[in-house]
Amino acid sequence: MRKAPSGLSPVIALDRASGKPLHKQLYEGFCTAILARSLRPGQRVPSSRALALELRVSRIPVLNAYAQLLAEGYFEARSGSGTFVSRSLPDQGVSLECGDNTPPVVRSRPRQVSRRSALLRLYKPAPWANKWGAFIVGQLAFEHFPFPVWSSLLNRHVRNVRVNSLHYGDPMGSESFRATIAGYLRTARAVKCNASQIMIVSGSQQALDLCARVLLDSGDRLWIEEPGYWLARHAFVMAGCRLVPVPVDEEGLNVAEGIARSQKARAAFVTPSHQFPLGVTMSASRRLQLLDWAHRSGAWIIEDDYDNEYRYESMPIASLQGLDRNSRVIYIGTFSKTLFPSLRLGYIVIPPDLVDRFRAVRHAMDVYPPHLYQAVLDDFIGEGHFVRHIRKTRVLYSERRNILVDAIRKEFGASVEILGAEAGVHLVMTLPGGRRDRSISRQAAREDLWLWPLSSCYLEKPRQGFILGFGSSAPSEIPKAMTNLRTVIESAHPRSEE
Repeated sequence: MRKAPSGLSPVIALDRASGKPLHKQLYEGFCTAILARSLRPGQRVPSSRALALELRVSRIPVLNAYAQLLAEGYFEARSGSGTFVSRSLPDQGVSLECGDNTPPVVRSRPRQVSRRSALLRLYKPAPWANKWGAFIVGQLAFEHFPFPVWSSLLNRHVRNVRVNSLHYGDPMGSESFRATIAGYLRTARAVKCNASQIMIVSGSQQALDLCARVLLDSGDRLWIEEPGYWLARHAFVMAGCRLVPVPVDEEGLNVAEGIARSQKARAAFVTPSHQFPLGVTMSASRRLQLLDWAHRSGAWIIEDDYDNEYRYESMPIASLQGLDRNSRVIYIGTFSKTLFPSLRLGYIVIPPDLVDRFRAVRHAMDVYPPHLYQAVLDDFIGEGHFVRHIRKTRVLYSERRNILVDAIRKEFGASVEILGAEAGVHLVMTLPGGRRDRSISRQAAREDLWLWPLSSCYLEKPRQGFILGFGSSAPSEIPKAMTNLRTVIESAHPRSEE
Protein backbone atom coordinates (compact mmCIF):
# COMPACT_ATOMS: atom_id res chain seq x y z
CA MET A 1 0.00 0.00 0.00
CA ARG A 2 1.28 3.43 -0.93
CA LYS A 3 1.91 5.63 2.10
CA ALA A 4 0.79 9.22 2.27
CA PRO A 5 3.69 11.63 1.93
CA SER A 6 5.06 13.24 5.01
CA GLY A 7 3.26 16.37 6.09
CA LEU A 8 4.79 19.75 5.31
CA SER A 9 5.06 22.37 7.99
CA PRO A 10 4.10 25.94 7.14
CA VAL A 11 6.39 28.66 8.38
CA ILE A 12 5.06 29.47 11.83
CA ALA A 13 7.01 31.93 13.94
CA LEU A 14 6.41 31.34 17.62
CA ASP A 15 7.01 34.16 20.05
CA ARG A 16 7.65 32.59 23.46
CA ALA A 17 7.80 36.02 25.10
CA SER A 18 4.32 36.87 23.90
CA GLY A 19 1.37 36.82 26.26
CA LYS A 20 -0.57 34.87 23.61
CA PRO A 21 -0.61 31.11 24.36
CA LEU A 22 1.46 28.86 22.08
CA HIS A 23 -1.56 26.83 21.00
CA LYS A 24 -3.27 30.07 19.88
CA GLN A 25 -0.20 31.10 17.87
CA LEU A 26 -0.10 27.69 16.21
CA TYR A 27 -3.80 27.80 15.43
CA GLU A 28 -3.55 31.24 13.84
CA GLY A 29 -0.43 30.26 11.90
CA PHE A 30 -2.20 27.31 10.26
CA CYS A 31 -5.31 29.38 9.56
CA THR A 32 -3.21 32.04 7.85
CA ALA A 33 -1.41 29.44 5.76
CA ILE A 34 -4.67 27.80 4.68
CA LEU A 35 -6.40 31.08 3.80
CA ALA A 36 -3.32 32.24 1.88
CA ARG A 37 -3.33 28.90 0.03
CA SER A 38 0.14 28.00 1.28
CA LEU A 39 -1.57 24.82 2.45
CA ARG A 40 -4.04 23.32 -0.03
CA PRO A 41 -7.18 21.24 0.58
CA GLY A 42 -6.19 17.56 0.99
CA GLN A 43 -2.56 18.35 1.84
CA ARG A 44 -1.12 16.40 4.75
CA VAL A 45 0.21 18.27 7.81
CA PRO A 46 2.85 16.99 10.25
CA SER A 47 1.82 14.77 13.10
CA SER A 48 1.50 16.51 16.42
CA ARG A 49 4.60 14.68 17.70
CA ALA A 50 6.69 15.62 14.65
CA LEU A 51 5.64 19.27 14.76
CA ALA A 52 6.33 19.51 18.48
CA LEU A 53 9.85 18.18 17.92
CA GLU A 54 10.40 20.52 14.97
CA LEU A 55 9.26 23.60 16.90
CA ARG A 56 10.90 22.43 20.13
CA VAL A 57 7.75 22.81 22.18
CA SER A 58 5.66 20.52 24.33
CA ARG A 59 3.22 18.33 22.44
CA ILE A 60 0.28 19.71 24.49
CA PRO A 61 -0.08 23.11 22.70
CA VAL A 62 0.19 21.32 19.34
CA LEU A 63 -2.57 18.89 20.32
CA ASN A 64 -4.75 21.81 21.50
CA ALA A 65 -4.21 23.72 18.25
CA TYR A 66 -4.98 20.63 16.13
CA ALA A 67 -8.12 19.93 18.16
CA GLN A 68 -9.40 23.45 17.48
CA LEU A 69 -8.59 23.25 13.77
CA LEU A 70 -10.37 19.88 13.54
CA ALA A 71 -13.41 21.26 15.41
CA GLU A 72 -13.70 24.25 13.08
CA GLY A 73 -13.33 22.15 9.92
CA TYR A 74 -9.92 23.37 8.77
CA PHE A 75 -8.38 19.93 9.37
CA GLU A 76 -9.70 16.42 8.90
CA ALA A 77 -8.30 13.22 10.40
CA ARG A 78 -8.07 10.04 8.32
CA SER A 79 -7.78 6.82 10.24
CA GLY A 80 -4.36 5.26 9.74
CA SER A 81 -3.18 8.07 7.45
CA GLY A 82 -2.78 11.19 9.55
CA THR A 83 -4.13 14.73 9.61
CA PHE A 84 -4.91 16.70 6.46
CA VAL A 85 -6.20 20.11 5.41
CA SER A 86 -9.91 19.56 4.93
CA ARG A 87 -10.90 18.61 1.39
CA SER A 88 -14.22 20.42 1.84
CA LEU A 89 -12.48 23.81 1.90
CA PRO A 90 -12.84 25.63 -1.43
CA ASP A 91 -9.78 25.57 -3.61
CA GLN A 92 -10.95 28.80 -5.18
CA GLY A 93 -10.85 29.08 -8.91
CA VAL A 94 -9.54 32.63 -8.80
CA SER A 95 -6.09 33.63 -9.90
CA LEU A 96 -3.47 34.17 -7.22
CA GLU A 97 -0.61 36.54 -7.90
CA CYS A 98 2.47 35.26 -6.08
CA GLY A 99 5.81 36.97 -6.16
CA ASP A 100 8.96 35.43 -4.88
CA ASN A 101 8.47 36.76 -1.37
CA THR A 102 5.02 38.29 -1.47
CA PRO A 103 1.91 36.61 -0.12
CA PRO A 104 -0.76 35.61 -2.62
CA VAL A 105 -3.55 38.10 -3.27
CA VAL A 106 -7.06 36.80 -3.87
CA ARG A 107 -8.99 38.83 -6.42
CA SER A 108 -12.42 39.36 -4.83
CA ARG A 109 -15.67 40.20 -6.54
CA PRO A 110 -17.37 43.58 -5.88
CA ARG A 111 -18.78 43.97 -2.36
CA GLN A 112 -22.42 44.40 -3.30
CA VAL A 113 -25.16 45.77 -1.04
CA SER A 114 -28.90 45.89 -1.59
CA ARG A 115 -30.41 48.55 -3.81
CA ARG A 116 -32.65 49.58 -0.90
CA SER A 117 -29.77 50.36 1.42
CA ALA A 118 -27.97 52.22 -1.35
CA LEU A 119 -30.94 54.58 -1.63
CA LEU A 120 -30.03 56.13 1.72
CA ARG A 121 -27.10 58.37 2.42
CA LEU A 122 -24.63 56.97 4.92
CA TYR A 123 -25.58 58.02 8.42
CA LYS A 124 -23.46 60.85 9.74
CA PRO A 125 -24.74 63.10 12.53
CA ALA A 126 -25.20 66.66 11.31
CA PRO A 127 -23.13 69.31 13.13
CA TRP A 128 -26.37 70.86 14.40
CA ALA A 129 -27.69 67.62 15.92
CA ASN A 130 -24.83 65.77 17.60
CA LYS A 131 -24.45 67.65 20.89
CA TRP A 132 -26.47 69.17 23.69
CA GLY A 133 -27.21 72.87 23.44
CA ALA A 134 -29.77 75.63 22.98
CA PHE A 135 -32.64 74.92 20.53
CA ILE A 136 -31.85 71.24 19.90
CA VAL A 137 -34.96 69.40 18.70
CA GLY A 138 -36.18 66.27 20.48
CA GLN A 139 -34.61 66.92 23.88
CA LEU A 140 -36.88 67.41 26.88
CA ALA A 141 -36.70 68.83 30.39
CA PHE A 142 -35.24 65.69 31.87
CA GLU A 143 -34.41 67.48 35.12
CA HIS A 144 -38.15 67.59 35.81
CA PHE A 145 -38.79 63.90 35.15
CA PRO A 146 -39.90 61.99 38.31
CA PHE A 147 -36.86 59.73 38.43
CA PRO A 148 -37.42 58.62 42.07
CA VAL A 149 -40.87 57.31 41.14
CA TRP A 150 -39.56 55.70 37.96
CA SER A 151 -36.64 54.08 39.81
CA SER A 152 -38.99 52.74 42.48
CA LEU A 153 -41.22 51.13 39.86
CA LEU A 154 -38.21 49.75 38.01
CA ASN A 155 -36.81 48.22 41.20
CA ARG A 156 -40.20 46.70 41.97
CA HIS A 157 -40.16 44.71 38.74
CA VAL A 158 -36.45 43.85 38.87
CA ARG A 159 -36.77 42.44 42.39
CA ASN A 160 -39.95 40.52 41.67
CA VAL A 161 -39.22 38.84 38.37
CA ARG A 162 -41.93 36.50 37.16
CA VAL A 163 -40.90 33.41 35.26
CA ASN A 164 -43.34 34.07 32.41
CA SER A 165 -41.68 37.45 31.79
CA LEU A 166 -38.44 35.63 30.92
CA HIS A 167 -39.96 33.57 28.12
CA TYR A 168 -40.81 34.62 24.59
CA GLY A 169 -43.83 36.90 24.61
CA ASP A 170 -46.68 37.99 22.39
CA PRO A 171 -45.55 39.84 19.22
CA MET A 172 -48.22 42.42 20.06
CA GLY A 173 -46.71 43.16 23.48
CA SER A 174 -47.87 42.85 27.08
CA GLU A 175 -51.64 42.40 27.27
CA SER A 176 -51.87 44.46 30.46
CA PHE A 177 -49.84 47.33 28.99
CA ARG A 178 -51.87 47.30 25.79
CA ALA A 179 -55.09 47.52 27.79
CA THR A 180 -53.68 50.50 29.71
CA ILE A 181 -52.71 52.28 26.48
CA ALA A 182 -56.09 51.55 24.89
CA GLY A 183 -57.87 53.09 27.88
CA TYR A 184 -55.66 56.18 27.73
CA LEU A 185 -56.14 56.66 23.97
CA ARG A 186 -59.93 56.29 24.14
CA THR A 187 -60.10 58.98 26.82
CA ALA A 188 -57.35 61.42 25.86
CA ARG A 189 -57.26 61.10 22.07
CA ALA A 190 -60.74 59.85 21.10
CA VAL A 191 -59.14 56.84 19.40
CA LYS A 192 -61.52 53.97 18.67
CA CYS A 193 -59.67 50.88 19.84
CA ASN A 194 -59.34 48.03 22.29
CA ALA A 195 -56.30 46.18 23.61
CA SER A 196 -56.38 43.57 20.84
CA GLN A 197 -55.63 46.30 18.26
CA ILE A 198 -52.58 47.71 20.07
CA MET A 199 -49.07 46.62 19.09
CA ILE A 200 -46.11 47.74 21.21
CA VAL A 201 -43.07 48.86 19.17
CA SER A 202 -39.69 50.44 19.86
CA GLY A 203 -40.80 53.93 18.84
CA SER A 204 -42.45 55.56 15.87
CA GLN A 205 -39.64 54.62 13.46
CA GLN A 206 -40.23 50.89 13.91
CA ALA A 207 -43.95 51.57 13.60
CA LEU A 208 -43.37 53.23 10.22
CA ASP A 209 -41.15 50.37 9.08
CA LEU A 210 -43.85 47.86 10.04
CA CYS A 211 -46.54 49.83 8.24
CA ALA A 212 -44.40 49.99 5.12
CA ARG A 213 -43.75 46.24 5.21
CA VAL A 214 -47.41 45.33 5.71
CA LEU A 215 -49.18 47.91 3.53
CA LEU A 216 -46.84 48.87 0.70
CA ASP A 217 -45.05 47.20 -2.18
CA SER A 218 -41.99 48.42 -4.03
CA GLY A 219 -43.06 51.04 -6.56
CA ASP A 220 -46.25 52.05 -4.73
CA ARG A 221 -46.95 55.76 -4.57
CA LEU A 222 -47.21 57.37 -1.15
CA TRP A 223 -48.42 60.85 -0.27
CA ILE A 224 -46.01 62.51 2.12
CA GLU A 225 -46.26 65.95 3.68
CA GLU A 226 -44.16 68.72 2.14
CA PRO A 227 -42.32 69.73 4.27
CA GLY A 228 -42.24 66.62 6.43
CA TYR A 229 -40.33 64.37 8.80
CA TRP A 230 -37.12 63.17 7.14
CA LEU A 231 -36.87 59.85 9.02
CA ALA A 232 -40.39 58.94 7.92
CA ARG A 233 -39.29 59.50 4.33
CA HIS A 234 -36.35 57.15 4.91
CA ALA A 235 -38.60 54.36 6.18
CA PHE A 236 -40.75 54.52 3.05
CA VAL A 237 -37.82 54.92 0.67
CA MET A 238 -36.34 51.73 2.16
CA ALA A 239 -39.60 49.99 1.26
CA GLY A 240 -39.13 51.05 -2.35
CA CYS A 241 -42.03 53.53 -2.32
CA ARG A 242 -42.32 56.40 -4.77
CA LEU A 243 -42.80 59.50 -2.63
CA VAL A 244 -45.38 62.04 -3.74
CA PRO A 245 -44.74 65.34 -1.88
CA VAL A 246 -48.07 67.06 -1.11
CA PRO A 247 -47.89 70.70 0.03
CA VAL A 248 -48.94 71.68 3.56
CA ASP A 249 -50.67 75.04 4.09
CA GLU A 250 -52.46 76.67 7.01
CA GLU A 251 -55.10 73.88 6.95
CA GLY A 252 -52.65 71.02 6.79
CA LEU A 253 -52.13 68.56 3.96
CA ASN A 254 -53.70 69.87 0.73
CA VAL A 255 -55.82 66.84 -0.18
CA ALA A 256 -56.99 68.28 -3.51
CA GLU A 257 -53.38 68.77 -4.57
CA GLY A 258 -52.58 65.23 -3.48
CA ILE A 259 -55.39 63.85 -5.64
CA ALA A 260 -54.16 65.94 -8.57
CA ARG A 261 -50.64 64.62 -8.18
CA SER A 262 -51.50 60.96 -7.57
CA GLN A 263 -55.13 60.01 -7.08
CA LYS A 264 -54.31 56.29 -6.98
CA ALA A 265 -51.57 56.46 -4.35
CA ARG A 266 -51.56 53.44 -2.06
CA ALA A 267 -51.27 55.43 1.18
CA ALA A 268 -50.79 58.83 2.81
CA PHE A 269 -48.53 59.66 5.75
CA VAL A 270 -49.77 62.59 7.84
CA THR A 271 -49.23 64.35 11.18
CA PRO A 272 -52.68 65.99 11.39
CA SER A 273 -52.79 67.08 15.04
CA HIS A 274 -49.44 68.89 15.00
CA GLN A 275 -47.81 68.84 11.60
CA PHE A 276 -44.06 68.34 11.59
CA PRO A 277 -42.32 70.71 11.22
CA LEU A 278 -44.71 73.62 10.55
CA GLY A 279 -46.98 72.86 13.52
CA VAL A 280 -50.34 73.45 11.80
CA THR A 281 -53.45 71.47 12.72
CA MET A 282 -55.34 69.82 9.87
CA SER A 283 -58.77 71.39 9.54
CA ALA A 284 -61.98 69.38 9.89
CA SER A 285 -62.79 69.77 6.20
CA ARG A 286 -59.36 68.49 5.16
CA ARG A 287 -59.67 65.53 7.53
CA LEU A 288 -62.99 64.53 6.02
CA GLN A 289 -61.61 64.99 2.50
CA LEU A 290 -58.66 62.76 3.32
CA LEU A 291 -60.86 60.03 4.81
CA ASP A 292 -63.19 60.21 1.82
CA TRP A 293 -60.27 59.86 -0.62
CA ALA A 294 -58.94 56.84 1.29
CA HIS A 295 -62.37 55.19 1.33
CA ARG A 296 -63.04 55.78 -2.37
CA SER A 297 -59.58 54.78 -3.60
CA GLY A 298 -58.93 51.92 -1.18
CA ALA A 299 -55.88 53.71 0.23
CA TRP A 300 -54.41 53.67 3.73
CA ILE A 301 -53.74 56.62 6.02
CA ILE A 302 -50.81 56.42 8.42
CA GLU A 303 -51.39 58.93 11.23
CA ASP A 304 -48.39 59.90 13.36
CA ASP A 305 -49.59 61.56 16.59
CA TYR A 306 -46.16 62.16 18.06
CA ASP A 307 -46.62 64.98 20.63
CA ASN A 308 -50.24 66.09 20.85
CA GLU A 309 -50.18 66.02 24.66
CA TYR A 310 -48.62 69.48 24.59
CA ARG A 311 -51.04 72.19 23.44
CA TYR A 312 -50.92 75.67 24.93
CA GLU A 313 -53.82 77.61 23.43
CA SER A 314 -56.50 74.96 23.11
CA MET A 315 -57.53 71.52 24.33
CA PRO A 316 -55.82 68.51 22.70
CA ILE A 317 -57.08 67.85 19.19
CA ALA A 318 -59.00 64.60 18.62
CA SER A 319 -57.30 62.02 16.45
CA LEU A 320 -58.03 61.53 12.77
CA GLN A 321 -58.48 57.83 13.52
CA GLY A 322 -61.46 58.67 15.73
CA LEU A 323 -63.31 60.05 12.68
CA ASP A 324 -62.58 57.02 10.52
CA ARG A 325 -65.66 54.85 9.87
CA ASN A 326 -63.99 52.53 7.37
CA SER A 327 -60.90 51.35 9.30
CA ARG A 328 -58.52 53.02 6.86
CA VAL A 329 -56.32 54.76 9.45
CA ILE A 330 -53.30 53.18 11.15
CA TYR A 331 -52.54 55.27 14.24
CA ILE A 332 -49.00 55.65 15.64
CA GLY A 333 -47.94 57.10 18.98
CA THR A 334 -44.73 57.25 21.01
CA PHE A 335 -43.52 58.02 24.53
CA SER A 336 -40.26 59.52 23.27
CA LYS A 337 -41.68 63.06 23.19
CA THR A 338 -43.34 62.87 26.60
CA LEU A 339 -40.94 60.80 28.75
CA PHE A 340 -37.49 60.24 27.21
CA PRO A 341 -36.28 58.96 23.80
CA SER A 342 -34.06 56.13 25.08
CA LEU A 343 -37.15 54.44 26.54
CA ARG A 344 -37.83 53.17 22.98
CA LEU A 345 -41.52 52.48 23.48
CA GLY A 346 -44.32 53.36 21.12
CA TYR A 347 -47.48 51.76 19.79
CA ILE A 348 -49.61 51.18 16.72
CA VAL A 349 -53.40 51.02 16.66
CA ILE A 350 -54.19 48.54 13.90
CA PRO A 351 -57.52 48.05 12.08
CA PRO A 352 -59.01 44.74 13.30
CA ASP A 353 -58.73 42.94 9.97
CA LEU A 354 -55.00 43.75 9.71
CA VAL A 355 -53.97 42.61 13.19
CA ASP A 356 -52.97 39.09 12.14
CA ARG A 357 -50.92 40.42 9.23
CA PHE A 358 -49.06 42.92 11.44
CA ARG A 359 -48.50 40.21 14.03
CA ALA A 360 -46.93 37.86 11.44
CA VAL A 361 -44.60 40.53 10.08
CA ARG A 362 -43.59 41.66 13.57
CA HIS A 363 -42.78 38.10 14.59
CA ALA A 364 -40.51 37.74 11.57
CA MET A 365 -38.74 41.02 12.37
CA ASP A 366 -37.82 40.75 16.05
CA VAL A 367 -40.30 38.26 17.57
CA TYR A 368 -41.68 40.46 20.36
CA PRO A 369 -40.89 43.61 22.38
CA PRO A 370 -38.85 43.53 25.62
CA HIS A 371 -40.94 43.04 28.75
CA LEU A 372 -39.36 45.11 31.54
CA TYR A 373 -40.08 48.69 30.46
CA GLN A 374 -43.58 47.71 29.36
CA ALA A 375 -44.32 46.56 32.90
CA VAL A 376 -42.77 49.67 34.46
CA LEU A 377 -44.61 52.08 32.17
CA ASP A 378 -47.84 50.16 32.69
CA ASP A 379 -47.61 50.94 36.41
CA PHE A 380 -46.38 54.49 35.74
CA ILE A 381 -49.53 55.22 33.73
CA GLY A 382 -51.92 53.16 35.84
CA GLU A 383 -50.87 54.83 39.10
CA GLY A 384 -51.38 58.33 37.65
CA HIS A 385 -47.73 59.40 37.39
CA PHE A 386 -47.89 59.85 33.61
CA VAL A 387 -50.82 62.28 33.68
CA ARG A 388 -49.22 64.27 36.50
CA HIS A 389 -45.97 64.49 34.56
CA ILE A 390 -47.78 65.72 31.44
CA ARG A 391 -49.64 68.40 33.41
CA LYS A 392 -46.44 69.60 35.06
CA THR A 393 -44.36 69.71 31.89
CA ARG A 394 -47.17 71.33 29.88
CA VAL A 395 -46.91 74.36 32.18
CA LEU A 396 -43.12 74.24 32.01
CA TYR A 397 -42.96 74.06 28.21
CA SER A 398 -45.59 76.77 27.86
CA GLU A 399 -43.37 79.12 29.86
CA ARG A 400 -40.32 78.28 27.76
CA ARG A 401 -42.29 78.71 24.55
CA ASN A 402 -43.46 82.17 25.62
CA ILE A 403 -39.91 83.22 26.50
CA LEU A 404 -38.64 81.95 23.14
CA VAL A 405 -41.36 83.75 21.17
CA ASP A 406 -40.68 87.01 23.06
CA ALA A 407 -36.94 86.63 22.46
CA ILE A 408 -37.46 86.14 18.72
CA ARG A 409 -39.68 89.22 18.53
CA LYS A 410 -37.18 91.27 20.51
CA GLU A 411 -34.20 90.31 18.35
CA PHE A 412 -35.82 90.12 14.90
CA GLY A 413 -39.10 92.04 15.12
CA ALA A 414 -41.36 91.46 12.13
CA SER A 415 -38.50 90.41 9.83
CA VAL A 416 -39.10 86.72 10.60
CA GLU A 417 -42.21 84.57 10.80
CA ILE A 418 -42.95 82.26 13.72
CA LEU A 419 -44.84 79.06 12.87
CA GLY A 420 -46.28 76.26 14.98
CA ALA A 421 -45.88 77.82 18.41
CA GLU A 422 -49.30 76.66 19.62
CA ALA A 423 -48.24 73.10 20.47
CA GLY A 424 -45.38 70.68 20.90
CA VAL A 425 -41.85 71.40 22.07
CA HIS A 426 -40.53 73.11 18.94
CA LEU A 427 -41.46 75.97 16.66
CA VAL A 428 -40.27 77.24 13.28
CA MET A 429 -38.59 80.58 12.64
CA THR A 430 -38.17 81.63 9.02
CA LEU A 431 -34.97 83.27 7.78
CA PRO A 432 -34.88 86.83 6.43
CA GLY A 433 -32.85 88.27 3.59
CA GLY A 434 -32.25 85.24 1.40
CA ARG A 435 -29.82 83.62 3.82
CA ARG A 436 -29.17 79.86 3.73
CA ASP A 437 -30.17 77.88 6.80
CA ARG A 438 -27.72 75.00 6.39
CA SER A 439 -24.60 77.17 6.27
CA ILE A 440 -25.86 79.21 9.24
CA SER A 441 -26.58 76.02 11.18
CA ARG A 442 -23.02 74.83 10.68
CA GLN A 443 -21.68 78.17 11.85
CA ALA A 444 -24.07 78.31 14.83
CA ALA A 445 -22.96 74.86 16.01
CA ARG A 446 -19.58 76.38 16.83
CA GLU A 447 -21.43 78.70 19.23
CA ASP A 448 -23.29 75.80 20.90
CA LEU A 449 -26.53 76.65 19.08
CA TRP A 450 -28.19 73.58 17.57
CA LEU A 451 -30.38 74.74 14.70
CA TRP A 452 -32.24 72.19 12.58
CA PRO A 453 -32.45 73.68 9.04
CA LEU A 454 -36.03 73.90 7.84
CA SER A 455 -34.91 73.29 4.26
CA SER A 456 -33.86 69.71 5.16
CA CYS A 457 -37.56 68.81 5.56
CA TYR A 458 -38.41 69.61 1.93
CA LEU A 459 -38.20 67.53 -1.21
CA GLU A 460 -39.15 70.42 -3.49
CA LYS A 461 -38.56 74.21 -3.35
CA PRO A 462 -37.21 74.39 0.20
CA ARG A 463 -38.06 77.26 2.50
CA GLN A 464 -35.23 78.69 4.58
CA GLY A 465 -35.54 78.77 8.34
CA PHE A 466 -34.90 76.87 11.56
CA ILE A 467 -36.75 74.35 13.70
CA LEU A 468 -36.08 75.53 17.24
CA GLY A 469 -36.57 73.13 20.14
CA PHE A 470 -37.27 74.64 23.53
CA GLY A 471 -37.91 71.57 25.68
CA SER A 472 -34.41 71.31 27.14
CA SER A 473 -33.50 75.02 27.17
CA ALA A 474 -33.47 76.68 30.60
CA PRO A 475 -35.67 79.83 30.64
CA SER A 476 -32.73 81.97 31.72
CA GLU A 477 -30.62 80.79 28.76
CA ILE A 478 -33.12 81.35 25.94
CA PRO A 479 -32.80 85.19 25.56
CA LYS A 480 -28.99 85.05 25.52
CA ALA A 481 -28.99 82.18 23.02
CA MET A 482 -31.34 84.14 20.74
CA THR A 483 -29.03 87.16 20.90
CA ASN A 484 -26.15 84.90 19.84
CA LEU A 485 -28.29 83.53 17.02
CA ARG A 486 -29.00 87.03 15.73
CA THR A 487 -25.24 87.73 15.70
CA VAL A 488 -24.59 84.53 13.72
CA ILE A 489 -27.36 85.32 11.20
CA GLU A 490 -26.22 88.90 10.71
CA SER A 491 -22.67 87.71 10.05
CA ALA A 492 -23.87 85.34 7.32
CA HIS A 493 -23.86 86.71 3.79
CA PRO A 494 -27.25 86.68 2.04
CA ARG A 495 -27.56 83.96 -0.62
CA SER A 496 -24.30 82.40 0.46
CA GLU A 497 -23.63 78.96 -0.95
CA GLU A 498 -24.20 75.98 1.34
